[in-house]
Amino acid sequence: MKKSLFLLIPTLCVVLFFACSNSDEDSSGPDSPDVSNAVPEVYKKIYGASSITSDGTYITIKTNGQPDHKSVYYPTTNAKYESFSGTTFGGTTFRKNPNTIGLNLAYTYKIPLHPVAATTHASTPLGAMGVAVNGVPFFNQYAGPNQPLTNEITSFDQYWGHPQATGMYHYHVEPSYLTQTKGKEALMGFLLDGFAVYGPEENGAAVTGLDIYHGHTGVTTDYPNGIYHYHITNTDPYINGNGFYGTPGTVSN
Repeated sequence: MKKSLFLLIPTLCVVLFFACSNSDEDSSGPDSPDVSNAVPEVYKKIYGASSITSDGTYITIKTNGQPDHKSVYYPTTNAKYESFSGTTFGGTTFRKNPNTIGLNLAYTYKIPLHPVAATTHASTPLGAMGVAVNGVPFFNQYAGPNQPLTNEITSFDQYWGHPQATGMYHYHVEPSYLTQTKGKEALMGFLLDGFAVYGPEENGAAVTGLDIYHGHTGVTTDYPNGIYHYHITNTDPYINGNGFYGTPGTVSN
């Protein structure tokens, strides 16, 4: 009897060891997926990102900001350079600005994973206020502090974007390459407050009834239960109106 008990002890220890190991691994093991930190499918539509991660509170998106379409603003030696002349956004005559798309830039967007309406609505910055699905920054409706885009619109390329002095290519208005390739109702990107930006149409018609922030609450393909979201239109303020609807995260470059 004692001999049998002695032989059982090592086996019992092995069983207990694996039971404890499995229990620990299920709860906090390094190889176990953390569901709260999983990146929602909708963010995976940002195909221009080099990485998209989540810490359960914020989504972090990294991108080089270069458009995936051709532009007259790429260096002439770049494969995506394309000469352009004629008319641009709003039927204005195109006039190239002196800037060139930067090829060594990097952006890190940190936006709320679960966005909510802000108590106090912050103004959008002069600079990146969000990111398009192709990784290009969204800018607001101003060329400078309270300066309309009137004179800048003429420098928008064939896909309605342009670079500023540091080489940061961006869209102030509809990213026409995306609406042409994805559709007028498609997801265009996200603003820094975590709320999605959609194209200028909804249910087969031009969107109407937007609030002062240039958005409204409703069902989308990505949010079947409904959520607040922005829409792009072809008139000022184009992408965003009187500030962020939610509390913005951060962007660095």
